[in-house]
Amino acid sequence: MISRLKAIKLDNVGMTASTLCAIHCAAVPVFFTSLPLVGLGFLANPWVEWIMIIIALVVGISSIGNSYFKEHHRILPLALLIGGFITIIIGHLFITGWIEAIVVPIGGLMIAAAHFVNYKYAGTCKAGDSFFHLKHAHEHDEQKAA
Repeated sequence: MISRLKAIKLDNVGMTASTLCAIHCAAVPVFFTSLPLVGLGFLANPWVEWIMIIIALVVGISSIGNSYFKEHHRILPLALLIGGFITIIIGHLFITGWIEAIVVPIGGLMIAAAHFVNYKYAGTCKAGDSFFHLKHAHEHDEQKAA
């Protein structure tokens, strides 16, 4: 079982990795010809992209899936995660040219947003039902502690 502290760290890793993935997917087509000149030609390799996608998938499922089933039971993080991966896969497999450089980063940002929303939901108070009702002390919390 994954602890909440580890899940929070996974959300932080997921947000960072997904944002970097989005930047990578947007920047590589622009700098494609100059990457080998600065020793970064490997970044344009399709294997690097697929490895990044698989790592993001594992981190996303571990963090968001665990939080969904054990804590908040809210669909938005899962929907963003699934939508982000579908967008990335469609962008890599079916779209070419400059449109791919727009579509794939959108998928990466959707995954980063999924981790952010999951991070916020996992720390929410169960007494309220507002979108980002953050944890704080309530009378029922004090009664349980006593």
